[in-house]
Amino acid sequence: MKKTIITTFVLAGINFSFAQNTLSVNGATGTQSVFDGIKSTTGKTFKYEEIAGSPYYTKDFTMAKIADNYEQVPVRYNSYSDEIEFKKNNEVQVLPKNAEFSRIEVSSPKQTIVLLETLDELSGYFFELVNGKNSLYKKVKTKFTDVVPAANGYASEKPANFRNLDPVYYIKTEKGFIKKPRNQKEIIAEFPDKKDALTAFFKSNKIKFDKDEDLTKLVTFLNQN
Repeated sequence: MKKTIITTFVLAGINFSFAQNTLSVNGATGTQSVFDGIKSTTGKTFKYEEIAGSPYYTKDFTMAKIADNYEQVPVRYNSYSDEIEFKKNNEVQVLPKNAEFSRIEVSSPKQTIVLLETLDELSGYFFELVNGKNSLYKKVKTKFTDVVPAANGYASEKPANFRNLDPVYYIKTEKGFIKKPRNQKEIIAEFPDKKDALTAFFKSNKIKFDKDEDLTKLVTFLNQN
């Protein structure tokens, strides 16, 4: 009986400790609200909902782990502003771009978004498709095109819109980053010690260098051989 009581007490203490260590995201971010509008060259400020298309990779919020010891919160990625938005107490806020919140693990569909600041002009948030000795990242961007007023009384105004750009892929190796891998020759040149294995791999697999699943297969193969 004494042993059972001690065990229960210890477990209760552990649970209490975990509860104490779960931090509120507002404690680190304050209340930095989202400005969901864009000022047009016409002088008007457009709300997101007034613009054709969407600035979001996925418009709906999804629960995610934003950092160790922090509560999970619903998030979404704004691929126009390159920001992680989260919802807390029915208010939409922006996650700070710092090392503490540099790895966002979305629950469903399962995705990992990482903050990288070591690349070129596309630094910021990336979707991590493969994590390992060789890693695969995908950069998603959305472009805003302003309204084009009618040139004359016979023409029509072209409304403002958001347009998704083609994703840009990066393979991180021990030597650095391969930006926009384009063909088999480029990959084999980067891994000369794996030339025979890669030649056989490409012969058996028709890899398209603009497809998530194909590049994932390739980088997974690189990590296994």
